Amino acid sequence: MTGFRWGASENFNYLVWVIVFIAVYFIFRFRNVKRLNQAFGDRIAPYLSQSVSTSQQNIKLIFEVIGCVFLIIAMARPQLGQTQQEIKSEGIEMMIVADVSESMLAEDIKPSRLELMKVELEKLVDMLPGNKIGLIAFAGSSALMSPLTTDPGALKMYIQSLDVNSVSSQGTNFQVALSYAKESFEKGGVTQSDNLKTTRVVLVLSDGEDQEPNALDEAKKMSELGIHIITVAYGTEKGGSIPARDIYGNLNGSKKDKSGQPIITQVHGDFLKEIAEKTKGQFYTSSFGGDHLKSIVTNINEFEKEEFASSVNLQYDEKFVYPLGLGILFLCLSFIIFNRNANLSAWKGMYDN
Repeated sequence: MTGFRWGASENFNYLVWVIVFIAVYFIFRFRNVKRLNQAFGDRIAPYLSQSVSTSQQNIKLIFEVIGCVFLIIAMARPQLGQTQQEIKSEGIEMMIVADVSESMLAEDIKPSRLELMKVELEKLVDMLPGNKIGLIAFAGSSALMSPLTTDPGALKMYIQSLDVNSVSSQGTNFQVALSYAKESFEKGGVTQSDNLKTTRVVLVLSDGEDQEPNALDEAKKMSELGIHIITVAYGTEKGGSIPARDIYGNLNGSKKDKSGQPIITQVHGDFLKEIAEKTKGQFYTSSFGGDHLKSIVTNINEFEKEEFASSVNLQYDEKFVYPLGLGILFLCLSFIIFNRNANLSAWKGMYDN
């Protein structure tokens, strides 16, 4: 427990308006009396205004002012005493490695492999609160879209921006993407030591098309560092063509090979499954309405979580209810005070002395 404090002392500035109200009230009151005297004279004017009790008006004003002052005190949030609450942030570190190669534009799953992946990633972020998650876009090259963060709003903004232009070259170079993920852990993650080993997971989302060599070797190196790889395949075995669009985004047929035949891209789940098995991870296939997201979350939640940060949150005991109640009480009392004067003097004529 500590001493007294104000939670919003800046609200005392409203006291200026109370002073303005009092000043305006007396200015108008003085002007009304002056005009009445000018119109009817100093002898007749008091008889015309005697039905209004000046003392009752003053009492009513005092109650109104006191009520407003107490309301302003309540707005300033008087606080007495505090409690301390320790807040711990626990979770894992996960890098999302998202395939943005042109083959992900195939529409064998609707609306397309890439768009379905983005929708599912946003859902997955909401299902994994408290964890540090980063995002890497990859194709022939890789680009760090978001470092490890616990801010889901910022992460989803980067997920929404994913497209084939997120990287500088096309292809599907898994080896570079996995190496980049490992480097991102080292630069933005919790420093590893003998006393602290943070669980690290790489989530790879791809159709497995056009894979470059050395990816399995990189996965083996990551396994030796204790990094788990979870892979998710997007696409169908039947495959689909890659839409071709003009500079305005209008559909202009499909992409063709050198012989002029439409390019059909198929999912390569066996390759993605092999990468996951190298690090004792899991392999999933995305399907509309499937429960693979829940399975991924369950899989991730089984990993041991580490404490990222610990902070102390001070909670103050609010006492504003007391001045608030007094303010309302005085304002209510002001409403039942009437200005009428019960002791009226009889008019005896203009020559009354």
